[in-house]
Amino acid sequence: MIIGISGGTGSGKTTVANRILESVSAREVVFIQQDSYYRNLADLPLDFQSVANFDHPDAIDNDLLTHHVRKLRAGEPIELPIYDFVTHSRLNETRRVEPKAIVIVEGILIFTDSRLREQMDIKVFVETPDDIRFIRRLRRDIAERGRTVESVIEQYLVTVRPMHMQFVEPSKRYADVIIPEGGHNLVSIDLISGKIRESLARALTPVGGKL
Repeated sequence: MIIGISGGTGSGKTTVANRILESVSAREVVFIQQDSYYRNLADLPLDFQSVANFDHPDAIDNDLLTHHVRKLRAGEPIELPIYDFVTHSRLNETRRVEPKAIVIVEGILIFTDSRLREQMDIKVFVETPDDIRFIRRLRRDIAERGRTVESVIEQYLVTVRPMHMQFVEPSKRYADVIIPEGGHNLVSIDLISGKIRESLARALTPVGGKL
């Protein structure tokens, strides 16, 4: 089962994914973040890196991401890229990921690519008010990505908000489930987790018998 979790920056996508992981056996789940598939900007001048639009679909290597999702569905391992957000570069080393019964793919733009959508059995959109999302992004980018308050605000106004309105928000129409208030909506998360557990149980039950 391939589960896509999308929503705006800071909406709580990762929290939803982690709560789902907590409700099922982690041994049966692979968690992939679209952020790992940003294109490598290491060879570009620093001036170009600083104005790159990371919220446009073209910033993502969707060819590789789609290829990896298809490989996992086929029961084959992948070499997951590792992205450094401080230097805007893809590291030389990768992380080997083995296929499992459940694959969760999380990212703001995963519903904008039809090839990715076609691989997904369940598409979840996490919806959270804009002010809450901005505050979360501000805290994250300062703490984890070495940004200043001014640079985060500038990026939000110039690219993040416009790209959200142009690409992320319209992609909500492809969702099978919309979760308001992100990871705090335990009812919605429990319903999705129950569906996953049910599918796992069916997959693991021998033909003509019971577990």
